[in-house]
Amino acid sequence: MRRLRFEVSYEGTDFHGWQVQPGLATIQGILEEIISGVEGKLVHVAGSGRTDAGVHAYAQVAAVTLENRIPVDNFRRAVNRLLPHTIRIDKVTETQIHFHPRFDARCKTYEYRIFRDEICPPFEQRFVCHYPYPLDEEAIRQAAPLLIGEHDFTAYAAADHRDSEKFSRVRRIFSSEVTRHGKQLVYRVTGSGFLKHMVRHIMGVLVEVGKANLTNEDVLARLQPNCGIRPGPSMPPQGLFLMSVEYDT
Repeated sequence: MRRLRFEVSYEGTDFHGWQVQPGLATIQGILEEIISGVEGKLVHVAGSGRTDAGVHAYAQVAAVTLENRIPVDNFRRAVNRLLPHTIRIDKVTETQIHFHPRFDARCKTYEYRIFRDEICPPFEQRFVCHYPYPLDEEAIRQAAPLLIGEHDFTAYAAADHRDSEKFSRVRRIFSSEVTRHGKQLVYRVTGSGFLKHMVRHIMGVLVEVGKANLTNEDVLARLQPNCGIRPGPSMPPQGLFLMSVEYDT
């Protein structure tokens, strides 16, 4: 048996997220179908996390256990040849048999991109949230670092079916910043992990700060345990990218 680790990039518009869902096209489902054909039996592809429907990735990390001794370069070429053009795997390596992309991850980085001009070009609209309305971008920039540190992010996340299992909703944010790149306002955040829709909810709150509907104090209030503030608003998925996943070694 051997464990292969690889990076997956995908354009998520036409997929129902990462996780397998019966009768729906998902990134994990397509990878498992194709790699099972290479292996000759059913396989499980583990990912570093579950991106939602419409969310994109530059470097999702995944792993699969195989008996097939196919060289890693041949594996990469064979899988990419069968994948739809909106999904590609790269940087395939052999790793420890117990490696898990999610549980061994040290941190992840996401970007959320808002297109700020009046007209969004049609070839960009699948990859940004178009928001041409007035925003105090300086207020947003000043509010973003308030999220750095270890906090309970319940008020920045959607309900999850696993909530009944009492998983911790505390996460550590290492960096949180907003910058301008041409006509795009980009939020970049690195953290130990992220809850369901967490980045989209953070961005929604920051936009409300830019609209003067919320203050820095409101941003901080949502980080207090048991604050009782309902999550939201949430931004649409197409502006969100999983940029990278980091490991200790």
